[in-house]
Amino acid sequence: METPLWRDQIRTEDELLEQLESQVDQARRRRAEALKEGVGELGSVYALAKELGLSWTAVAHSIKKYTTP
Repeated sequence: METPLWRDQIRTEDELLEQLESQVDQARRRRAEALKEGVGELGSVYALAKELGLSWTAVAHSIKKYTTP
């Protein structure tokens, strides 16, 4: 019996989603490293957040979540 076309498409799309999720995770980690460097340059999470127009909690959360193993 032949595999239905929709099953193949679902499998293909699932593989694509996996790849995209991996790329998003890698981008988040690189961004967090850049935020960490910005904190080092500007002296504080608050100063960096103000410079970027973000909340300091968002910046701190991103650094903590994506730069720790």
